[in-house]
Amino acid sequence: MSIKLTVNGESRELDLDPDMPLLWAIRDHLELTGTKFGCGMALCGACTVHIDGQPTRSCVTPVSAVVGKSVTTIEGLATPAGQAVQQAWIALDVPQCGYCQSGQIMSAAALLGANPQPSDADIDAAMSGNICRCGTYVRIRAAIHQAATALAAPKPAGS
Repeated sequence: MSIKLTVNGESRELDLDPDMPLLWAIRDHLELTGTKFGCGMALCGACTVHIDGQPTRSCVTPVSAVVGKSVTTIEGLATPAGQAVQQAWIALDVPQCGYCQSGQIMSAAALLGANPQPSDADIDAAMSGNICRCGTYVRIRAAIHQAATALAAPKPAGS
């Protein structure tokens, strides 16, 4: 069946089973491999993408559920919050193995988009569904705070 998707701002038409998980459409058909398969049950967060700006587990979301909606993957995360989070991740050496990081970054960017100055409790609540086997949670929290600070900083004239 022909399914029309908007992924990272680009309209795409794919011949897919409407029940196919969005994750597999993204990875196997669009060849955007930054979104990871972790558990396949929406428990670990590795597959997190934004659907209309909201963090969503793509491993359990059928492609038919996103027709007419905007899907953003880690490859398309160009929002100010997304860029600030990615810069903080690099500056603080957040990832170890890195497998969960695209999902972590997508969740963190959505958090900062909704709450530009989150407390530790806000961060812990927003990120609780993202599992990191390496245990970099302290650095993840620090990076989110750093990104929030960067987003709040006055921008130079002409920027």
